[in-house]
Amino acid sequence: MNQPIKSENINTERPADHVPLPGAPKPSARRLTRGRIAAAALAAVAIVGLVAWWLSSNGETVRYTTVPAARGDITRAVTATGTVNPVLTIIVGSYVSGVIQQIHCDYNTEVKTGQVCAKIDPRPYQSVVDQNRANLAVSKAQLTKDQANFDYAEINYGRNARLAQTNAISKDTLDVARNALDQARAQIGVDEATIMQRQAQLDAADVNLSYTDIVSPVNGTVVSRNVTVGQTVAASFQTPTLFLIATDLTQMQVDTNVSESDIGGIKEGNRATFTVDAFPKRSFRGQVSQVRQSPQTVQNVVTYDVVVGVDNKDLALKPGMTAATRIVVDQRRDVLRVPSQALRYAPPSAGVPAGGARRTRGADVQARVYVLRDGAPIAVPVVTGLDDDSYAEIVSGDLKAGDLVITSEQRAAAKSALPRPRL
Repeated sequence: MNQPIKSENINTERPADHVPLPGAPKPSARRLTRGRIAAAALAAVAIVGLVAWWLSSNGETVRYTTVPAARGDITRAVTATGTVNPVLTIIVGSYVSGVIQQIHCDYNTEVKTGQVCAKIDPRPYQSVVDQNRANLAVSKAQLTKDQANFDYAEINYGRNARLAQTNAISKDTLDVARNALDQARAQIGVDEATIMQRQAQLDAADVNLSYTDIVSPVNGTVVSRNVTVGQTVAASFQTPTLFLIATDLTQMQVDTNVSESDIGGIKEGNRATFTVDAFPKRSFRGQVSQVRQSPQTVQNVVTYDVVVGVDNKDLALKPGMTAATRIVVDQRRDVLRVPSQALRYAPPSAGVPAGGARRTRGADVQARVYVLRDGAPIAVPVVTGLDDDSYAEIVSGDLKAGDLVITSEQRAAAKSALPRPRL
């Protein structure tokens, strides 16, 4: 049997709460937006962490250079350049002019006092001697002649004097005889004076003749010869130098030039050492024998000549060598010392500028050094003594051998090689 078909209204529309609002995103677009927000949040957290890590690791790293305090010697010395010279050098010249006829001495010749080293042509001076000798002979002959005249005048006056007593002659005749006797006596005096004059001239000529022999005045060694055979020597206004003779080459001296800033600490008896280019590995020893008061000024620099005596028995040192000299002014042995640089160090936190610590070369002065303890610099007051520009003596203070004194520091960024993160 056919049943009637019921008609139903089938509502195909979604409920009102599922109806999308105008402009609302679709479900897939909403899920994509939430993912981006989460990723942005994670990125922000990562950036904040990276910045915090970079800031925390950007501090400076300080590294200290330390040297242990130790016992040792401190020597204060003055350095100077000098020239090696013989203790006494004799200049042998010529008093007379002439031509060098012979030479008997040469370089390095050992000579004795009075030894003939050279000879000037003596003939001109010999002729002068002969002439003066002849003049002397003439004067002596004249004296003999005048002596005879005096004898006659004396006899004649005696005869006339007897005749005058008997009035056999006039008084005028007696006066004439007396005058002749007086003149004869005076002539004898003139002749004797002339003989003395001629003798003096002969002696001078003999001296000049002897000067033609150039002799050594001392025992020594010829270090310089300035003439040759045939050379003319002219001794008119200045005595020419023919030879230089060193009295004793086994005893030498170094003439050093010490600046005025260092001369105050040098005195006779100071020990000295020096080297020469000929023996660079050998150190010669001597002592200060003289501090000369005469200043020498060269280009506004004032220096003084300090003489250092040295033994040269092996004749290793030669005249004229350049010597690099070190003169010991003061010395301390087996004392507690620190590097001089430690006295100039101060950390920035101390508020002391670099090089602000006082230094001294001799007198005791209050100062301070920094000792590394538990990784931190600790200031230690000390009293310093002698300073030789490398080490300073510690006279007193809370410092002992083995303490690590700081001489310098280095500051550097720990992560300076990493790039700064971009925000």
